[in-house]
Amino acid sequence: MADRHITFPTDEETIRSLQAGDSVYVDGHIIGIRDRTQIRIFDQGQKPPMDLSGAFLLHTAPGVRKLGPGRYEKVSIGTTTSARMVRFTEPLGRDHGVRAIAGKGGLPDEAIEPMAKHGMVYFALVGGAAALETTQIEEIEAVYWEELMPECLWKFRVKDFGPLTVGIDAHGGSLYHDVQSRALAKLEEIYARI
Repeated sequence: MADRHITFPTDEETIRSLQAGDSVYVDGHIIGIRDRTQIRIFDQGQKPPMDLSGAFLLHTAPGVRKLGPGRYEKVSIGTTTSARMVRFTEPLGRDHGVRAIAGKGGLPDEAIEPMAKHGMVYFALVGGAAALETTQIEEIEAVYWEELMPECLWKFRVKDFGPLTVGIDAHGGSLYHDVQSRALAKLEEIYARI
């Protein structure tokens, strides 16, 4: 397990150097995204209004305060559940070159193979840490598709965003799968004693 500092956007080589369990802090840019945004891109066929190549996507619908046309300040930027968005993992990597995704609760096993194939990772965040995450976001630099508020595309500039844990790596390693397997084995032991 290693402690790493990565600036996003980044390249596939950097992502493939990470292993499940590594601790990571992020600088640069994180893109906020959610269900409606991805439905617009993949189900409705609209091209994203920004380049997602090398991006780190955060599953979020942030609490913000409007300052003026296209300008917002952060109030609370936490995460939303990732599992329901697993179907977008493959096309995000294949079609847009996304390198990292983070949200709440992890991704199921069906995300492991596309992440390995396309050089992606899933970052686990500490649950309930929206207050900390919000302080690590320096600025909301841009927002696209405001009519989807709060499920717009957000461009956040971050400094020392983390600590994040590599929950799924680009080699097929998954802390979520490992925990589930151990839990099921333990459950079998318990049933055998009953």
